[in-house]
Amino acid sequence: MKPLLAACALALLTAVPALAGDKDVTMWKSPSCGCCGGWAAHMEKNGYRVKSVDVDDIDRIKKGLGVPPALASCHTAKVGGYVVEGHVPAEAVDRLLKEKPKVGGLASPGMPSGSPGMEGPKEDNVVRVIGGANPGSVFATY
Repeated sequence: MKPLLAACALALLTAVPALAGDKDVTMWKSPSCGCCGGWAAHMEKNGYRVKSVDVDDIDRIKKGLGVPPALASCHTAKVGGYVVEGHVPAEAVDRLLKEKPKVGGLASPGMPSGSPGMEGPKEDNVVRVIGGANPGSVFATY
């Protein structure tokens, strides 16, 4: 029984760092953008660790990561191997990381009012798929 217990404990200890890495977010943004910090705070409140990187040419980052101009927003992030563009709620990122679909990531095009990091009256935040078999399709609406 003890070898089985030791094996289970070892499996748990080695799995934790892999799971923790899924919660690491790198976010690229313009130094002058204020709402990006609000999105980062939303992600941190939901258990993510966000590293913010100010860049002078955010469009270069978007292009390099495969974000189509029609799905662009103000900031671009990477989490768990996926691209997360704009004000995508943590709930959508959680689902993405759990389901692991064969897509490039998720985007909240534009800057929907009332979305994570955006002030103002709530409007629909339509989160769309980047890449995959149906690029631009709706992943969820918040």
